[in-house]
Amino acid sequence: MEITLQYFTGCPNWSIAAERLATIASERPDITVLHRLVETFDDAEKLGFRGSPSILVDGVDPFADSSAPVGLACRVYSTPAGRAGAPTLEQLRMAITAQHDRVAL
Repeated sequence: MEITLQYFTGCPNWSIAAERLATIASERPDITVLHRLVETFDDAEKLGFRGSPSILVDGVDPFADSSAPVGLACRVYSTPAGRAGAPTLEQLRMAITAQHDRVAL
């Protein structure tokens, strides 16, 4: 399974997501985490980048919000503790498991 962390350097929240994904990857040898820097608005448009950090699990954004604008902005996630700059470790685990189960069907 491949997870891509899309980010831009102007947003500090991507490092939190990177740490959480590294934790998951250390627990699951079947997971590869790639980092993809989005540097320009043109890159953001081409990728459909809806904020940093964006996390793709086998190319699918499990936290997609089609109403979020494309561009270089920090992304906000709904978590059990309220709004945050990155999904929780548990939310990431659940999203990865759900995507794995969809692919296995």
